[in-house]
Amino acid sequence: MVGRGRQISWRSLGRWERALLVVLLIYVILRLSDGAPAVQLLFAFVCVLLGVVVAIRLARRGMRNAIWRLRNRLIAAYVFIAVVPVVLILLLAGTATYFVVKQMAVYVVNTELRHRQAILLRAAEALARVPVTDAATALPRFESMTRNAFPEFDLLITGRREIRYPPKNTISQPPAEWKRASGLIVKPEGGKDRLYAWAHVTENGEEVTVLAPVTIEVLGGLVPGFGDVAFAPLMKHSRASRVPEARNAFDFPLQGWYPLDVPRWSSPRELRPLILTVDTRASAVLGTIFRSRDFQKMDFAEVALVAFAVLAVLFLLVEMVSFFAGVQLSRSITGAVHELYTGTRRIQQGDFGHRIPVTGNDQLAELATSFNTMTANLGQLMVVAKEKERLESELTIAREVQKQLFPRDVPYTRTLELKGVCSPARMVSGDYYDFVKLGEDSLAFAIGDVAGKGISAALLMATIQSTMRTQLGATNGASPHNLSTAKLVATLNRQLYANTSLEKYATFFFALYHEDTHSLTYTNAGHLSPMLLRAGEIRMLESTGTVVGAFPTARYDERTVALEHGDLLVAYTDGIVEPENAYGEMFGEDRLKELVCRYAREDSSELIARTMEAVNVWTGGGELQDDMTMVVARRI
Repeated sequence: MVGRGRQISWRSLGRWERALLVVLLIYVILRLSDGAPAVQLLFAFVCVLLGVVVAIRLARRGMRNAIWRLRNRLIAAYVFIAVVPVVLILLLAGTATYFVVKQMAVYVVNTELRHRQAILLRAAEALARVPVTDAATALPRFESMTRNAFPEFDLLITGRREIRYPPKNTISQPPAEWKRASGLIVKPEGGKDRLYAWAHVTENGEEVTVLAPVTIEVLGGLVPGFGDVAFAPLMKHSRASRVPEARNAFDFPLQGWYPLDVPRWSSPRELRPLILTVDTRASAVLGTIFRSRDFQKMDFAEVALVAFAVLAVLFLLVEMVSFFAGVQLSRSITGAVHELYTGTRRIQQGDFGHRIPVTGNDQLAELATSFNTMTANLGQLMVVAKEKERLESELTIAREVQKQLFPRDVPYTRTLELKGVCSPARMVSGDYYDFVKLGEDSLAFAIGDVAGKGISAALLMATIQSTMRTQLGATNGASPHNLSTAKLVATLNRQLYANTSLEKYATFFFALYHEDTHSLTYTNAGHLSPMLLRAGEIRMLESTGTVVGAFPTARYDERTVALEHGDLLVAYTDGIVEPENAYGEMFGEDRLKELVCRYAREDSSELIARTMEAVNVWTGGGELQDDMTMVVARRI
């Protein structure tokens, strides 16, 4: 091995390096002396094989020298474990995207071409059904209908009449083998094959033939701004390319192709293989696809899927090799820090008097010294850390439990769309919302805000949900029309007052929606007034009673409002309107009303997201000042 500062000599070379030099020297002599070509080829092949072996040996030797330092080992391990997989995943995604976009380009052009062929067929069928006396008046309509698909065409009608359009066209009827047909056809003309879109219809004693030349200009105009389209080998792209300019560095050019067999004019059984080629850019393809509403299954989907699977397996194998190399490097590091690992295990068992022997004068020795210094106060830190860990674990469990309390699915109704979101200020939230299906044509929904934050507020929120769902489930088969929101909220108030401390209370808005009457019956127990947007005007659903859980004999009223098509009901907690900016100014109801009016036509999720984003921007984007919860009900 060549060490640091050592000169390369014959003795310092390994046997593989010596063999490579000898074979290379013989090959040079043969080249200079014009030796037998076969012998020269043999020695060249041996040189290549030996060169590969020597390159691998030098790479391994260079790697050992490069990772001698601990930092370099960690960097190499990171490259193998983290960087290589990410690069492979990106490469896989990019390759898949490239081939998928190529096939999309062909699909878009092919679909538009088929659509125009269908227009040609429908026009020919309509013309065949026109009586002889109406032929003169039908031709202008036929021309208008056909020119939308193809700017040039020739028409021939025979049977009870013979009509040519334009009058001087020279086309003839196709051979008798052709019956009803449409699509693409190859027709000899002037000693060369020409491509046409055509339709041939025989109906009511009439035989209608329409031929429209398919040229580079026609193909280029199928999808405006798409690129160059041609059928090889019949056509060649014009010098004036239609491929759009790149919009950015990632707007790569691509060429898609699609093979197809086109029948010849002489017989439907004679086929000529052609290839539809499309030169375009990714931005043009994606822009056209996302503007289209009619997606069909693309050709060659199975082939593309198999190719994608093969690439995925190949990249997975490379990933496994990279992972194995990273693991091997990591294990080599653990051997060097064995003493440090042993010390951490002893400390983990409670032996805070253990000290690591310090040997050497390198980074590991400095690490051992630092470790010994830390262990003096580690006992107290461990107590603090365990307590903190316990609290965080409990909060995490509480957060997961609370997530289960929020509705996972929105009950389906034909005329009401519901959406709710809760964004807690801490690990757990004191806000509440719920959706409950009642029978086939009714549902209930609620939103509430518990006084306080943290675990205690979350527990009261769980109590509210349990109480309301218990009441709704204990109706003994009663019709939802017979339920009273005021009585349900009053019962909730008594139970909370009886089972919670005096300082615990909550604002609460509860509503029942009836599908058959489109009516919304609600009780607002001290909650912020929900906003009902109708025809650009906002109506506030004011409070019908005080908060729940504060007074044992509080009285609650209920009100009913008919929801009209397009009405939007937005219920929210004070975390939406009361957060303050850096100057102490609250977000306020007026700004919320403005947002509701602005995004009323957007999706409910978009409305909620825009609102919460606006509140975060208002407060400076830091930690939330309060739980933010919104429920949106849209009459559809």
